[in-house]
Amino acid sequence: MEDQQKYSDLKLGERGAILSIIAYICLSILKLVIGYTADSEALRADGLNNTTDIIASIAVLIGLKLSQKPADLDHPYGHWKAETVASMIASFIMMVVGIQVLYTAISSIFKGGHTSPDLIAAWTGIFSALVMYGVYRYNKSLARKINSQSVMAAAKDNLSDAWVSIGTAVGIIGAQFQLAWLDPLAAVVVGFLICKTAWGIFQEASHQLTDGFDEETIQSYKETILNTYGVKGIKDLKARSYGNNTVVDVVILVNSTLDITSAHDISTNVERTLMKEHGVYDVHVHVEPN
Repeated sequence: MEDQQKYSDLKLGERGAILSIIAYICLSILKLVIGYTADSEALRADGLNNTTDIIASIAVLIGLKLSQKPADLDHPYGHWKAETVASMIASFIMMVVGIQVLYTAISSIFKGGHTSPDLIAAWTGIFSALVMYGVYRYNKSLARKINSQSVMAAAKDNLSDAWVSIGTAVGIIGAQFQLAWLDPLAAVVVGFLICKTAWGIFQEASHQLTDGFDEETIQSYKETILNTYGVKGIKDLKARSYGNNTVVDVVILVNSTLDITSAHDISTNVERTLMKEHGVYDVHVHVEPN
């Protein structure tokens, strides 16, 4: 029943990814068309940024779908990590596009001979920022409702894109005051932001895939276990992530005079407490006498 609820949450999370894809497709087309007609380097870069976001959102959607597949012979622990793998692939694509935007923008700055873009490019940037802020609010609310890290990451990317569009508009408006070089400079900033977002996604995904885990969270688990009745100490405690699910392995110490049934009851209490208080998906408890 618990797995079924998690699968239902993943299905609900697809709405956020689909909304992001639709928004990014519309905005990237708008920005690229206006960017070329209004001769704005910054808006074109922002449009390319949104094309990478389309890919990233598709990767999140595919990951959410694959994560809903139940465990099988080849994947006895389930397919929960699929969305993490998809996020890493998306980060590679985003980094390549970010570097391309940087190269084009920097080359444009050194080339010189810039002209001020049409002001409609700035209005396009402001409109896009408002749209992405609305998408961010929706995805943030959805992520909290279903407790999804991937949808929350998508929401943060939405907010980042809103700020990128604001920065693009500022650069274009500044270029109207005989500062035409501000437009390609804004494109450079957009390129850096694309690379920064890609690096952040890569770091988080690689940390999870290599079984990295937050030390503060481990400490909170430890305190909860030690406060469980019958637990005298902890010999070993490890945790790892399977998508949005956490699995804990712990070796606890109990009184050596306890019978097997009593020791088993203590381990069961540890499991239930971690699941209830910390939302842990699965707990493996090994008991040793002390």
